[in-house]
Amino acid sequence: MDSFFAQLSDSVTTARTLEELARPLLEMLEAVTGLESTYLTTVDLAEGLQHVLYARNSRDLQIPEGLSVPWGDTLCKRALDEGRPFTDDVQGIWADSAAARELGIETYVSTPVHADDGALYGTLCAASSRRQPLTGEARHVLRLFASLIEQHVSRERLVEALQLANAELRMQALTDPLTGLMNRRALMQELARLTSLAQRTASWLLAGAIDLDGFKQINDAHGHDAGDEFLRGIAAKLQAGLRGGDVLARMGGDEFVVIGLGPKLAEDGGAAAELLRRRLAMATVGSYAAGPVRVAYEGASVGVACLDPQRAGVEDALRESDAAMYRVKLARRQAAQR
Repeated sequence: MDSFFAQLSDSVTTARTLEELARPLLEMLEAVTGLESTYLTTVDLAEGLQHVLYARNSRDLQIPEGLSVPWGDTLCKRALDEGRPFTDDVQGIWADSAAARELGIETYVSTPVHADDGALYGTLCAASSRRQPLTGEARHVLRLFASLIEQHVSRERLVEALQLANAELRMQALTDPLTGLMNRRALMQELARLTSLAQRTASWLLAGAIDLDGFKQINDAHGHDAGDEFLRGIAAKLQAGLRGGDVLARMGGDEFVVIGLGPKLAEDGGAAAELLRRRLAMATVGSYAAGPVRVAYEGASVGVACLDPQRAGVEDALRESDAAMYRVKLARRQAAQR
């Protein structure tokens, strides 16, 4: 008995996954019950299926690991419904069970395994093709093992929930909530990464600034909700107009930034910058939903700077792209006044 508790203690304290816990428990359950097969199942009530998650088979009776069967015809469901966790006369009591006949089960014992919310997670079972009694000690061990599995499943689900929550928090910290684009914080990280990549590949770094001319008038005329809808539409158009590898972010208000790699430093970076500028500017031209109306928009002011990554840093990229955008904005104003 001392060796049993030593093995149990070792299994519980060292198991990192459900499988690492369940497999030694099934081995110990076989030793305690003397039955041929021990197995852990999960139950999908929505799909009406029971799945054999892990199984240990030592003699003639073979419960296939990975087996899925209709829940309504299982011995586990019958045992739960009838309050009969053990029988050594399966063929007599449940003679209509096709699964029992096919597998040749004569002795069967199971206990439910519940999730932390009380819902049925699955069952812990043992079976044999021969009639065999079950001691009180074996029944106690079965319930104990089911409890240990329940605790481990609860811990795993808690860890998964915490990991998901942390991932969502990280995403929220790096995402503009209105458009779903990267925010300034995320952009700075990507800008540093792309600058480093441009240095390693000896490529130009292209940095574009986008300012939505006339956005204030749209907001004033149709309201902030309409303005938000317009911004989401612009973000979608810009996203669709990006090249592979480009990064788009909303800096706040009606300002957006695009960062990407240009050609090799030996090639004409200015031409690539102008091509990207035209591409982005044309992407913003069109008709947009703004609340109950649609707005015909003539396009944003877009400026794209071409920078040598060996000489320019992250702040230089933002400053130069901003300057390029203001030159375009000024030129558009002057053209409108003529």
